[in-house]
Amino acid sequence: MDDRFNTAAGWVLFAGIVGLGLAILSGKYFHADNPERPEQLGYVIEGVDTEEEESGPSRATLIASATAAQGEAVFAKCMACHTVEQGGANGVGPNLYGVMGAAKAAKSGFGYSSALSGMGGEWTWENMDAWLASPRGYVSGTSMNFAGLSKPEERAAVMIYLQSYGGVAERPEEAPAEETAEAETEADASDEAEAAAEQDAAAEVNEGGE
Repeated sequence: MDDRFNTAAGWVLFAGIVGLGLAILSGKYFHADNPERPEQLGYVIEGVDTEEEESGPSRATLIASATAAQGEAVFAKCMACHTVEQGGANGVGPNLYGVMGAAKAAKSGFGYSSALSGMGGEWTWENMDAWLASPRGYVSGTSMNFAGLSKPEERAAVMIYLQSYGGVAERPEEAPAEETAEAETEADASDEAEAAAEQDAAAEVNEGGE
């Protein structure tokens, strides 16, 4: 019985040693520990940006097309903490009457965080847009517990709604239609040029491979 067990154990040990040796040899042969790039690639695309580019209408365009009624519907998300009517009480957040164009942290009787009160500046369209998008991202250390509005059209509508309650900030001007069309034409021409360059590069690579 002992002889059989020792023989079986020996063969198992031998098989393990052989398997380990083959694994090491195959790794050396195929350079598993140091992968190499092929000497000649089929096609390389240079300058590809993996980050998603911002697209869509400009802030000015969204503000121009937004309505106070749309903003009122979105503002329902804010009513648990804010009032907007003139003379409205402060709650978890300050009353927002006349906030557009006003100085930041300027509502009397409300205890703002030191991060916001020490920031300075006014609630311009740009500043309010950034604040509504992400309060904590705009003011690090703010006590406002709100994730923000991710959709730019919702932020534009809320700002229009707030401005209808005593705001004085002038609306940003839209780019003239001619300038917008010219910019779109230049962008299209640039895209066509890039596409043509990529096709030429692909053709050169294919010719070199043949």
